[in-house]
Amino acid sequence: MKEAGINPDVVTYNSLIAGASKHCLLSRCLDLFEEMLQKGLRPDVWSYNSLMHCFFKSGQPDEANRVFRDIILSNIDPSTTTFNIMINGLCKNGYTENALMLFRNLQRHRFTPQIDTYNILINGLCKAGRLGAARRLLKELGQSGHIPNAITYTTVMKCCFRSRRFKQGLEIFTEMKEKGYTFDGFAYCTIIGALVKMGRTEEANELMENMVTDGIELDMVSYNTLINMYCKKGNLEAAYNLLDEIEKGGFECDEYTHTILIDGLCKASNIEGAERHLRYMTMMGFDSNLVAFNCWLDGLCKAGEVDYAMKVFKSMELKDSFTYSSLVHNLCKARRFHSAAKLLLSCLRSGVKILRSAQKAVILGLNSSGYSREASRLRSKIQLAKLLHF
Repeated sequence: MKEAGINPDVVTYNSLIAGASKHCLLSRCLDLFEEMLQKGLRPDVWSYNSLMHCFFKSGQPDEANRVFRDIILSNIDPSTTTFNIMINGLCKNGYTENALMLFRNLQRHRFTPQIDTYNILINGLCKAGRLGAARRLLKELGQSGHIPNAITYTTVMKCCFRSRRFKQGLEIFTEMKEKGYTFDGFAYCTIIGALVKMGRTEEANELMENMVTDGIELDMVSYNTLINMYCKKGNLEAAYNLLDEIEKGGFECDEYTHTILIDGLCKASNIEGAERHLRYMTMMGFDSNLVAFNCWLDGLCKAGEVDYAMKVFKSMELKDSFTYSSLVHNLCKARRFHSAAKLLLSCLRSGVKILRSAQKAVILGLNSSGYSREASRLRSKIQLAKLLHF
C-alpha cells in the first residue's frame, strides 16, 4: 500500500487489529491501535471491539472493561457485537454474575437482546453450573418474542446431563422435538450419550437409528458414542464390527475410540485383550494414551492383579491425579492400607492432588484395621501437606 501511495484508513487498521486479536497477539493489537491514533485516525466501534476481545482472550478482563468504558466516554455507539463480546468475555473469565448484571442493565436501558446474546449468556451460565438461572433465561427468551434455536436448547440440555439432572435434560429434548427442531449430530450424540449413562440403551439405539434415518452422516463423535453404547451393554463384538465400518467410511479412529474399547475390555474382565489393544494403540503412534493406561491400570486392580498394576504404575512415564487416586482406592479395596498410605503421602509431598474420597478411604481403612494411631498421623500429615501447597 505504501509503495502504491495508498494511505491506510480505519478499515485497514481494523482488519489488521482483528487479525492480531484472532491470534491473541495483544502487543501487536496495542501497537496498531497506537499507530492509528498517531496518524490522526479516529478509532470506530470495531477498533474497540477487536481490542476488547483480545484483552479478554489474554485473560485481562479489567483492561477489557476499560476499553468498554472508553467506547461509552468517546460517544461512540456500541453495537450488539460490543455487548456480546463483553458478556462472552466476562463469562469466560469467570465473571458470570457480572455478565448477568450487565445484561439486565442493558435491558433497563432499552437494549433488546437478540438470540445470539441470549445463547452466549445461557452458555456462560451453564458452564458456571448455574442451571436454574440458565433455564429461567431460556423461559424468558421464549417470552421475549424470540424463538430459541437448536443451539440454545442443546446448550441447556447438555448442562442438565453434565449435572446428572437427566430428567430435566430429557424434558428439554422433548420440548425440542415438539417445536419441530431439526437436530444436528451434536444434539443427537448429547442425548444418546446421556441415555447410555442412564442404562437406557434400547432408547439410545433407537435414537441412533433415527439419526441415520434423518440423513445425518455419522462422524467420529457419533461412532464413538455408538461404540461406547455397545461397550456399556457388554456387546464388544458389535463394537469391534463398527471399526470396519469406520474404516470403510474413510475415518480414522482417535484416542477416545481406543480408550472406550480398552475400558470395555477391562469391564468385561478381558484384561489380556485390553493389554493387547493398548500395545496396538501405542504401536499406531498415539501419544495421548494416558486415559487408556488409567483404564487398564484400574482393570488390573479389579481383576486382582494388584502387584502387576504396581509394576505398570512404576513404568508409566506420564501420570495424572486420576492415576494416583485410582491406585490408592484399589490398594484400599485390596486391604493394603499401608501401601496406600505410603503412596498417598508421596503424592501429597510432591504436590500431586489426590481425590478426597481416596484420602478418606485410606484413613478409614487404617482405623478399621486397628491402626488408629497411624490413621491419626496420616491425617495430620495430610493437613500439613495442604498448608505447604496452599
